[in-house]
Amino acid sequence: MTKRTAAKYKIDRRMGENIWGRAKSPVNRREYGPGQHGQRRKGKLSDFGLQLRAKQKLKGYYGDLTEKQFKRTYVEAARVKGDTGENLIGLLERRLDAVVYRAKFVPTVFAARQFVNHGHVTVNGKKVNIPSYRVKEGDVIEVRQKSKQMALVIEASQLPERDVPDYMEVDHSKMSATFVRTPGLGDVPYPVVMEPNLVIEYYAQN
Repeated sequence: MTKRTAAKYKIDRRMGENIWGRAKSPVNRREYGPGQHGQRRKGKLSDFGLQLRAKQKLKGYYGDLTEKQFKRTYVEAARVKGDTGENLIGLLERRLDAVVYRAKFVPTVFAARQFVNHGHVTVNGKKVNIPSYRVKEGDVIEVRQKSKQMALVIEASQLPERDVPDYMEVDHSKMSATFVRTPGLGDVPYPVVMEPNLVIEYYAQN
């Protein structure tokens, strides 16, 4: 588990973008990076810089995955037939912690990782506590009975700032979600522009 949970706003400021679309993000007030030299760093990025930034942004969005985890997902995406960028997004969206976040069972992707880790979620009736577990189309993800009354869960389901995407069917009265289909880039409700094509270029050249 990465140690970035407490530093999620630092990721926003490092990117200069509100990557989760949260109302409290410091980027809403100031768009420069963290630290005393943050305001001076708005130089023009090289191609490599743009690729690296696209990778850091996508990696950060999913809870700041480790480089090893993220690269493994890229390698898998490149191995499957079809567009590698679209495959990469599909694989990331099939992570159990991402599905729990999308279903609005928890308020943040960091909370989703912890929520899964602590055994609050079942997939097709069986407890799964691995955040990177990959769900399949048709899988039913549910908050365990004893966890349904947690304040975190009740508050998250009422959050107005994001909607459940149409590749999932969610019933908040039962706290269950069905993963209907694997999405492509255009289906995912990212609050900022994600550029998986630049991520692919980054790995292809490095």
